[in-house]
Amino acid sequence: MNLLDKHNRFNAANLITFGNIACGVVAMYLIQQHRFLPAIVLAWIAGGLDIADGKVARRYALSTEFGVQLDSFADFLSFVIMPAFLLFYAVGYYIGIGGAEKLILGTVFVLYIIAGLRRLVEFNLKVDAGEVAKYFEGVPTPLGAILLWLIYLMVAYGLIGSGYLVAVLVAVIAWSLNSQIRIPHP
Repeated sequence: MNLLDKHNRFNAANLITFGNIACGVVAMYLIQQHRFLPAIVLAWIAGGLDIADGKVARRYALSTEFGVQLDSFADFLSFVIMPAFLLFYAVGYYIGIGGAEKLILGTVFVLYIIAGLRRLVEFNLKVDAGEVAKYFEGVPTPLGAILLWLIYLMVAYGLIGSGYLVAVLVAVIAWSLNSQIRIPHP
């Protein structure tokens, strides 16, 4: 198996992306056990792998439509679903919400996940049409994940003690994913 063969679905770049996906899946398992710190470490590793897969794909001319779609799936899992799980479980663990507060927060996270998915699909459509500029339009999902992580830190350290406040902050981030905010490409 040639890891530098563009047509190999398990080429070097795609293997790195699969590693990103594995980190996201294992992190979600750990989150459900309230093992937040190892889950966060895996999230940061997933972020590093997300950067590495693109660099390897460009360096060795491994970019394919399969790789682009795989990368978006990895982003959806590791930078949309997993951070939403992390923050939802952390709010329940640290703040102890229930009833209407839990229902509202859960609904906001579902909307966040939908907003993240929409953002990734829109980005892929623009890539396919050759319309990607030198900036992101709307907050990229990895940055959205970092913002959720910052809210997690505020909850974990007792700076935020309300699920309702978390819901408002997450709703703002969800909106920003598909906004007209321009963020330069790194």
